[in-house]
Amino acid sequence: MRFNCQVSDLMTALSTVSRALAVRSTLQVLEGVLIESCPEGLKLTCTDLALGIETSIAAEISEDGRVVLPGRLFSEIVRKLPGGSVEISVNDRYAATIRCQSSRTTLAGLNPVEYPELPQVEGGSRVSIAQKTLKDMVQKTCFAIATDETRPILTGCLMEISEQEVRMVALDGFRLAMRRADLAQPVEQPVQAVVGGKMLSELAKVLADEEEPVELNIGRTHLSADMGSTRVVTRLLEGEYIRYRQILPTEWQTRIQVKCEDLGNSIDRASLIAREGKNNLVRFHIEGDTLTLTSNAELGDVQEQMNILTEGKDMDIAFNVRYISDVLKVLGEESVCMRFNSNVSPCVICPPEGEDYLYLVLPVRVFAS
Repeated sequence: MRFNCQVSDLMTALSTVSRALAVRSTLQVLEGVLIESCPEGLKLTCTDLALGIETSIAAEISEDGRVVLPGRLFSEIVRKLPGGSVEISVNDRYAATIRCQSSRTTLAGLNPVEYPELPQVEGGSRVSIAQKTLKDMVQKTCFAIATDETRPILTGCLMEISEQEVRMVALDGFRLAMRRADLAQPVEQPVQAVVGGKMLSELAKVLADEEEPVELNIGRTHLSADMGSTRVVTRLLEGEYIRYRQILPTEWQTRIQVKCEDLGNSIDRASLIAREGKNNLVRFHIEGDTLTLTSNAELGDVQEQMNILTEGKDMDIAFNVRYISDVLKVLGEESVCMRFNSNVSPCVICPPEGEDYLYLVLPVRVFAS
């Protein structure tokens, strides 16, 4: 095998596919990147069997062929190359010679015959969505997935596709994040699937911040995302997801609206003290159009006040400070709305307008001292 390509193109491709590179696998071949000639030029593939990524780049192919090169080391070598064009030749023992300007490196490769092919998702539900929209959906939900492996189904996000919309839902037993988006074209076959949170996070890093579409194909066991020259395939989680619609409040007793920046800054300062306490708590005291945040620990306390818009009755309620901080980091709005029913029932956090995003968080029961 022999080919020439641009160092920058090769480095970009390696950065993309190596997100699926296996680490310390029992199969040595999975710690490598599969490189093969293709009609587009050069195709690179990595998989850890749960997640697979392949991408193609332009290249001048002198001799067709395939080889598996050690992923981490090959990426480091390419990253250090001086730039411009690089020529790589592979002999019949799968040893690669990498030449770039005055640099020459040899690298031992592996026979690609044992490298697994990425699954082809056939007969599934297909949906097209803007890459920018899907990336936003992942970023606004994935932080709320469970990290506890005792309920594996909650370590993923529910992707719910109906005729006209797609929803993504994550919950961990203490909070729930839901993001929805309208579809430009209706789907013929509604579907539900649970995708691993880690896999979605890696997919989001591959997605572009643009309106170019990503084609999703959701099968019985796998999901594939096609972005033209790049394809991502991930295994779906097995099991039945929680019926989240039943736990969403339909009414409220108190509603406040506050500037995100004000609330975020106050939460950040309160968290400095809260994390020194036993329960990482911040208390909300709503009285008229004033919100007072307090946090206490043996080392000290903090009090923050800010102006708000209030509808309904006064309220005292407490939360794990991280659960409020997390959502403020991804909300991306000038103001945020918080809706309460009581100091022991879930609070809903959402933008002041629209129904595209909703975050539900359970309060912490506290006793007056």
